[in-house]
Amino acid sequence: MTTGVRRRMGVDERRQQLIGVALDLFSRRSPEEVSIDEIAAAAGISRPLVYHYFPGKQSLYEAALRRAADELAARFLEPLEGPLGARLLRVMGRFFDFVDEHGPGFSALMRGGPAVGSSTASAMIDEVRQAAYEQIITHLGVSDPPARLELVVRSWVSLAESTALIWLDGRRIPRAELETQLVHDFAALAAVSAAYDREMAGIVLRVLSQEPADGPFGELLARLSAFAPDVPAVPAQRLPKP
Repeated sequence: MTTGVRRRMGVDERRQQLIGVALDLFSRRSPEEVSIDEIAAAAGISRPLVYHYFPGKQSLYEAALRRAADELAARFLEPLEGPLGARLLRVMGRFFDFVDEHGPGFSALMRGGPAVGSSTASAMIDEVRQAAYEQIITHLGVSDPPARLELVVRSWVSLAESTALIWLDGRRIPRAELETQLVHDFAALAAVSAAYDREMAGIVLRVLSQEPADGPFGELLARLSAFAPDVPAVPAQRLPKP
């Protein structure tokens, strides 16, 4: 992201440039490994000029995290059109695009590191998680989510986050498989909760009634059927009553 030549910039333009340069560097290496000198060199300015716009690396790092958090939250935005399974799959594709492009930066944002050391980064993480939660609730068409639904959605958001962090450590599972698996995980979490609660059961049945057989949720049912075709059904009297 080096500018190549120096040119005069306005205050806001220069700040945005430095944030972009810092985010690019933090996305490729952990923040503690990136120096102010490197940021200055990549931006094509002097070290003192960096300090003119930011008091230190901590404040620049937090500004870069702010941009990353806003961008990550935006990955969960999706038009309210079509089956839920397909929407979630598109969201997971954009989510992993971000993870893929900003590996170390994503880890720093979610895990926090020596450079963070303040409540600012934690607040940003909470904002991303809340934005993701609210988007999923919106897609489910529920205005007043019951406690079990809130538990399912927040658990799934945390699962997506931890799955991405583990995937970054070696990328041993094909990314596309994980994206689909996470959509299946959402369906599984919701289905288990529905077994304990009538309201959840109604939500799950409504969602499934709108799902095509060749969609992600239909694929999950097909995979489960193939996995255990000879397992007898559980007698109704043994099922937990909602």
